Amino acid sequence: MVKTINRINDYAFKRILGSEEGKEALISFLNAVLKPPPGQELHDVELLDRELDPKYLLDKAARLDILARTAAGALVNVEVQIANKYNIDKRTLFYWAGLYHGQLSSGQDFIHLRKTITINILGFEWFKRRTKYHYTFRIREDETGELLNDELEIHFLELPKVLRLKRRPKDALEEWLLYFNNIAGEEMEAIAMGNPGIRKAMTIEQIFFKNQQERRLYELREKAARDEISMISGARAEGKAEGKAEGLVEGKAEMAKDAICKYLDARFPKTSIDLQAEVQRINDLVILDKIINKIYTVNSLDEAAAIVREAIGARH
Repeated sequence: MVKTINRINDYAFKRILGSEEGKEALISFLNAVLKPPPGQELHDVELLDRELDPKYLLDKAARLDILARTAAGALVNVEVQIANKYNIDKRTLFYWAGLYHGQLSSGQDFIHLRKTITINILGFEWFKRRTKYHYTFRIREDETGELLNDELEIHFLELPKVLRLKRRPKDALEEWLLYFNNIAGEEMEAIAMGNPGIRKAMTIEQIFFKNQQERRLYELREKAARDEISMISGARAEGKAEGKAEGLVEGKAEMAKDAICKYLDARFPKTSIDLQAEVQRINDLVILDKIINKIYTVNSLDEAAAIVREAIGARH
């Protein structure tokens, strides 16, 4: 049996559900979250480039975890957020607005806009006062509850709350959330037997983990995520996060630079030496935070260099 991986490690998540071979698993997950009426289930999606055009995001370029288009033309963005950076509400609206607005080119009519859905898988609790783990938001009138339109749909899935249910999963969504909670052994195998999408995801993750290069990149991302959580916790403890824990505590820069450079060295050995040197000269924690949040999505050294320089430019 292959060692179980952290399924909400964003590098592994994108490789398993955000790839062509993982589309069967992705479609299964989307149907579990969206719960379409019988006969309207998703049977296929088109995976799209995850890069958001900066001109639609006030020059703040970003890459999404998974972006897909349904047969009806709806855009679906699936995001994983492990650490609570205390901005998931604003971050979600920011990305949703970029996707929705970015559908139109100059001169196109608003009629061409299509429904845009965001699904956030959270490794923390955002809605702390309730036990429910799945929240769905749309635009409704305050008194009547009348829906303005169906164009905006945002889901939040809180993984910690599912573990506290202490019962068998009641539907496919709870099965998927247990999967993302890294349940293993006989319990996970029993779930996979009855859920073909999860069974496919587990097959892909085992192939993924046997690939030495993929495993090395995954492990570097896992370490960086742990370091980032430690930095944010330290910021809160030292009272230097201005109530939101947005920045990193002074003195943690070396940790961030080490994580970025190790990833560059593993992904682009020899050719990334100059870029690593450029990263080592950065001491601004806000810049390093921007880089570490995006660097693991790149497919080329040029993309990595663009992320570094964009982060530096945005700060000055």
